[in-house]
Amino acid sequence: MKIQANGLQIEVEDSATSVADPAHLQRPVVLLIMGLGMQLVAWPDAFVQALLAVGYRVVRFDNRDIGLSTAMDHLGKPKIPWTMVKLQLGLRPQPPYPLSDMAADAIGVLDALGIARAHVVGLSMGGMIAQRVAIAAPQRVLSLTSIMSSSGAKGLPGPTPTVFKAMMRKPAGTDEESVIKYFQDFLQVVASPAYPIPVDEMRTEIRQAYRRSYRPVGTQRQMLAVVTDTGRAALLSRITCPTLVLHGRADPLVPFANAEDTARRIPGAQLKGIDGMGHDLPAQVVQLLLQALIPHLQAAQLRTATGG
Repeated sequence: MKIQANGLQIEVEDSATSVADPAHLQRPVVLLIMGLGMQLVAWPDAFVQALLAVGYRVVRFDNRDIGLSTAMDHLGKPKIPWTMVKLQLGLRPQPPYPLSDMAADAIGVLDALGIARAHVVGLSMGGMIAQRVAIAAPQRVLSLTSIMSSSGAKGLPGPTPTVFKAMMRKPAGTDEESVIKYFQDFLQVVASPAYPIPVDEMRTEIRQAYRRSYRPVGTQRQMLAVVTDTGRAALLSRITCPTLVLHGRADPLVPFANAEDTARRIPGAQLKGIDGMGHDLPAQVVQLLLQALIPHLQAAQLRTATGG
């Protein structure tokens, strides 16, 4: 369903709309925020169903410029190389929109659904947005979980050379097979070495996402929102909610040092490194994430209930 949030049309999937029981509306809410260029359907069904099974209401949405949410094409095609040069020179280039606007979109989703507070869970870029939500609206966040993400601090390690090379490639065309092959090649480079996803399964998921929506220029604008968000790290000390940082120790896209820095900057944050996990969500990794995430949510819920 589409809702109005922060002046945009945002595509939302709310578990409360598919459940006949009115009591579902009273469940504590988990707001899921997906990463760069990824749609709400990228959250594995097993992940969502596990949260539902232990008593949560799950809300996920397409970030602006991606999926079925409002496209920002009026902002034009971004000049990524020129922006990167400016950053290297210590300048402050202006992105088409900042990451803080994407955080305002997430808060707007909660507003539109009448949700006062939520557990906020973000993955990759979504983790950065979730951090921004916790900074901007602490009263709305029951807990924060940052998965395979970063503080954005200067000097942290970036993608490995192999991953960077894969990022610089472009699909051979815009037809379905060309796009599937491109994303298949990229996902295999960032994949969890201990938990490989079968190629047929990977291709099916890419095909479904492509047929739902394909907006490469939207991804580029989101990327500029990420790389120009250079001030977030200094603000992480303001986060006061219970925070869990989950990250793969074998992540070649966002190396584990990024998670260590995030956890160090957020007071009281817990850091959980997962051996053999890269920058993807195979079934085995989903289960490992849930083993840490669900107790974190439950502990934060108990703390809230007892006035802690």
